[in-house]
Amino acid sequence: DLTAEESKLVERAASEIRQLEDLFRPYLSPQVTARLRSDPSAGALGGETRNVSVLFADLEGFTAFSEQVDPAELIEMLNEFWAEAVPAVAAEGGMVERFAGDAVMVVFNAADDHPDHAFRAARAALGLQRATAKLTAGRPDWPRFRVGVNSGPAMVGNVGSSEHRSFTAIGDTTNLAARLQSVARSGEVVIGKSTRDALGDHAVTEALDPLSLKGKSRPIEAFRLLEAR
Repeated sequence: DLTAEESKLVERAASEIRQLEDLFRPYLSPQVTARLRSDPSAGALGGETRNVSVLFADLEGFTAFSEQVDPAELIEMLNEFWAEAVPAVAAEGGMVERFAGDAVMVVFNAADDHPDHAFRAARAALGLQRATAKLTAGRPDWPRFRVGVNSGPAMVGNVGSSEHRSFTAIGDTTNLAARLQSVARSGEVVIGKSTRDALGDHAVTEALDPLSLKGKSRPIEAFRLLEAR
């Protein structure tokens, strides 16, 4: 049996571990945390090819808007947006890969198994727009999100060095999702053909004119997503 002093030391150590977990938890996605807990070797550099859906979103006109606003107010606005956007994508199992100022990248079916990842990404995109529209309804001067979604194979895993690394999805599927986001208009969701095909009869879309996108040798089919049911 432990002595009273030893019990205090164990209790103190456990308390410090809990405090550290609470401190670092917001910096790691729940999916990556669960993956590492169940399989510590999953933290090694490298990856595997998986079929995923990738969502990119950013605020249209953010750069011009930021020139007119105090940085402290800008951060406050962004955090209000993320407070609405993150739960919308998390509800569909999306893994927030990173924030970059006014932009976010979310991956579906990367660290867990969701065969319906395209449908989840589509619902998350529309949910993000609905949730954040509540904020902009009362602040017409604020910018609005534009969203791009694409589905397909990507290299999923850990990229970086022994000192610092991130869990991400790399490849043409990811690149095209970012390009689709760049052509979406304020308040819109634009999806690639692979995502549209995966949604089947469970979505309402409008076909866009073929897109000539940077880095693409041929025009790309894309669709405006109106509903996912």
